[in-house]
Amino acid sequence: MSKKPTKSATPSAVSHVPEATGQAPASSRATRAAERRAAIVDAAMEEFISRGFAATRLDDIAKRAGVAKGTIYLHFKDKESMFEELVRTVIVPVVERLTSLPPPTGSVRDLVETFAGNFLKEVVGTRRGDLVRLIVAEGPRFPSVADFYYREVVSRGIAGMRALIELGIARGEIRDKDLARYPQILVAPAMIAVIWQSLFARHAPLDAQEMLRVHLDLIFGERRTT
Repeated sequence: MSKKPTKSATPSAVSHVPEATGQAPASSRATRAAERRAAIVDAAMEEFISRGFAATRLDDIAKRAGVAKGTIYLHFKDKESMFEELVRTVIVPVVERLTSLPPPTGSVRDLVETFAGNFLKEVVGTRRGDLVRLIVAEGPRFPSVADFYYREVVSRGIAGMRALIELGIARGEIRDKDLARYPQILVAPAMIAVIWQSLFARHAPLDAQEMLRVHLDLIFGERRTT
């Protein structure tokens, strides 16, 4: 006599097998992995800022993030790649806002003033500013880190500023055409403010917004009051 098929072999029973394994859904695993990666990046920022790039150890980052050191290698191959991710996460979005700005409907000065003002708020006196100062201090000792920062941040910022300067020249808002050759001049107050904040602010507090206004007056001319 032939045997009747058991319940375990029926399609309805097979469909419940994944639940019986106790494995978490792929979406949950991905979420936890993303959370661990974010925790590692946050810990890396604190360690880099407090110890410097050279002195920071992966063991210290793992301890601060609350993960095993081996977990770090699941996300980053080394300390340098972790630092690069930190720059992409913390600094690059600020610069991308400049390169993605639509053509100004008002004056070029208004657009520059808005962007530079937001940059000062988001960078000077924040952890972003600490990160920029770290790159300035240790970049010469780690050329690959400086090269990465130039490609991802500096070159984009310069290109965006040059485009705005050329538009200002075309509209007659900027008279000195040589400024397009040196767009670094346009963002100089931002870098001065970042460096000044950590070195001299306790001796002579700097009003970065007012310095920016004076700087833009020199480039665009003083605003006319009505």
